[in-house]
Amino acid sequence: MIVDLMRHGEPAGGQRFRGHGCDDPLSETGWWQMQRAAATETGWRRILTSPLVRCRAFAEHLAHERDLPLAAVHDLREIGFGAWEGRTRAQLQAERPEEYRAFYADPEHNRPEGAEMLDAFRQRVAAAFAESVEGPGRSDEHVLLVVHAGVIRALVGGVMAVPDGHLFQLDCDYASLTRIHRQPGRGWRLAFTNRVVAG
Repeated sequence: MIVDLMRHGEPAGGQRFRGHGCDDPLSETGWWQMQRAAATETGWRRILTSPLVRCRAFAEHLAHERDLPLAAVHDLREIGFGAWEGRTRAQLQAERPEEYRAFYADPEHNRPEGAEMLDAFRQRVAAAFAESVEGPGRSDEHVLLVVHAGVIRALVGGVMAVPDGHLFQLDCDYASLTRIHRQPGRGWRLAFTNRVVAG
C-alpha cells in the first residue's frame, strides 16, 4: 500500500497560525502550487481530505478531474491552536512574548490557551488514518491524503517514532508530497518527505 500525503498550498491571508478554527481558502498561488504537485503523480485510486476548505476545495477538483472517489474525514483536520488561531507570529511576539518563546522552546508542554494537546491530536489522526486508510482489501491501494502540516507530521512521526516535542522539527512546505508505504506483514515505512516540485 502506498499513501501520499499532500499538504495544502498557500492560503489566502498570509502567514498566520491556522488550526482547525481558521478556515481560509487557497490563494491563487496556493491553487497553482497544488496543481503543479498533483501533475507529477497518476497512480492514485482514491482521495481522502481534511474537511477544511484549504484542503477540500482542491481535493474535490482533483477527484472530479480524475474521476476518483473522494471522502472528507473530519479527524484529519489540523491541530487546534486555541487563542493563537488567526494570529501572526509578529503579533504573538509583540503581545505574548514569553508565551511565544516558551512554545517554541517546548511545544509539547507549553500549548497556547485552549489549544489541542499534541498527544490527543496524534491519537485522533492515527485513529482516523486507521479507519479510513487501512483495512481489509486495501493492501494494494495507492491513496492520496490532502491534509495539513500538523497531520503529516503526526503520521510521519508515528512511522518514525518521533516524540511529541520534536514533531515541529519535520519540515512540511506548502503543496509538498510525503510518501509512506507498507508491504503485507510489515509496518509502515517512510519513502520520502517534503518533496516540492520546482517551478
